Amino acid sequence: MSQIFKRQSNSILQASLLGIVGIAVALGIFWTAIKWSDWETEVNIPIGQPVQFSHQHHVGGLGIDCRYCHTSVTKSPYAGIPPTHTCMTCHSQIWQGSPLLEPVRQSFARYKPLEWNRVHRLPKFVYFNHSIHVNKVIGCTSCHGPIQTMPLTWQANSFYMRDCLTCHREPEKYIRPQSEVFNVYWTAPTNQQELGSELVRKYHIPKERLTDCYTCHR
Repeated sequence: MSQIFKRQSNSILQASLLGIVGIAVALGIFWTAIKWSDWETEVNIPIGQPVQFSHQHHVGGLGIDCRYCHTSVTKSPYAGIPPTHTCMTCHSQIWQGSPLLEPVRQSFARYKPLEWNRVHRLPKFVYFNHSIHVNKVIGCTSCHGPIQTMPLTWQANSFYMRDCLTCHREPEKYIRPQSEVFNVYWTAPTNQQELGSELVRKYHIPKERLTDCYTCHR
């Protein structure tokens, strides 16, 4: 009885299987690269706003404290968006006629809040509380990056689970003295590991529970 398949069929089959596996691996690598790219995460991409608010000017130039605008950051899960009358506290006296601030003046006159475009997004299945992090002495710039240099606001981190776990696994590398939480120019000292370990104990940070699933997924 003659052979149904030619001898080279085995080689063709092996080459085909290797090709399929290679294509699958290549697609996986490509998909991972896309998911981690700035295009997907929007890291380092400035987000346009109805008023082109500059943290670089207000924080870096004028030295305005984060809590002046984000009033609920120490006591609420949300940092809070400043109401228009907060802006007008200053801008009723300075730059009163600036065309760039016309939306602010209209908002104030009509008692209608400005609709800001969200910059930082977390999935709905992730629980994040600003006040917990601030009161456990994690500084604003640890998550938001050098906000004082941003003419328009953008994400400095992807906020994927990997980013959060980097800190939760070793909080002593990121924790700072309580007096420095809102200092956007604070940098870790050379003895940060030693200082951080001491602060973890001082502020009763439950390091053993920080990586439990329910800490972030509730």
